[in-house]
Amino acid sequence: MNTPYLIDTHTHIYYHDRKNLEAHIQRCRSNNIQKVLMPNVNTESIKQIQSALETYPDFCIPMMGLHPCSVKENHQAELSIIKQTLDNMKVCAIGEIGIDLHWDTSTLSWQKQVFETQVHWALEKNLPIDIHCRKAFDEIFEILDGIKKTNAKLKGVFHCFTGNTEQAYRAIDLGFLLGIGGIVTYKNAGLDKVVKDIDLKHIILETDAPYLSPVPYRGKPNESSYLIYIAEKIADLKGCTIEEVARITTQNANKIFSLSQ
Repeated sequence: MNTPYLIDTHTHIYYHDRKNLEAHIQRCRSNNIQKVLMPNVNTESIKQIQSALETYPDFCIPMMGLHPCSVKENHQAELSIIKQTLDNMKVCAIGEIGIDLHWDTSTLSWQKQVFETQVHWALEKNLPIDIHCRKAFDEIFEILDGIKKTNAKLKGVFHCFTGNTEQAYRAIDLGFLLGIGGIVTYKNAGLDKVVKDIDLKHIILETDAPYLSPVPYRGKPNESSYLIYIAEKIADLKGCTIEEVARITTQNANKIFSLSQ
């Protein structure tokens, strides 16, 4: 039987330069992390993703989308370029997309429009969506509820899930998985209590590197190799082995993102 491996389902690993990226990936492999999924942010990050993909096609798997914090007055032009790239690139998801009301609430109407546009891209291509949701569960659930009524194919992940148990089950009822990252290791975040109540079949692992480093690296730049600490924490919360966490979460990731195994 093969030893279960881990998948980092959300990392901006492409922010590293070529030399540091190679060292980073070597550390990942030493921790049995065999795939990383790269969400796009805006038109400027496309070339970085393409470079990482060309260099490590067996390890780096791209997504394509416009991040809600990048939704500005020029969002239509950004969307046009991203859609053109999407039509000429094999991706595992539309992402990172969503709504963020932490930094700027003035762009909410644009964010909603851009989010819905990209959700429909995903439906047209039968792809999952990778959702960024910050202080916007009500707004996102309202949009998803409306779309789900007419299109049962809607599927995806709530990346960096930080909601409560009720919000977790609402996402699950919509057919979504929960992306669990370093916040689950933070003592007072409360995510540990939510994860303890959620079956592993609804969970995938992520780092969101270079952000949100898990303990013991909290406050320092994150990297995908630290996914092992997130897996260890979840194993502790669930009272199971890290091998079991790896097996189930990797199976979940392979299924939702249609990854070759």
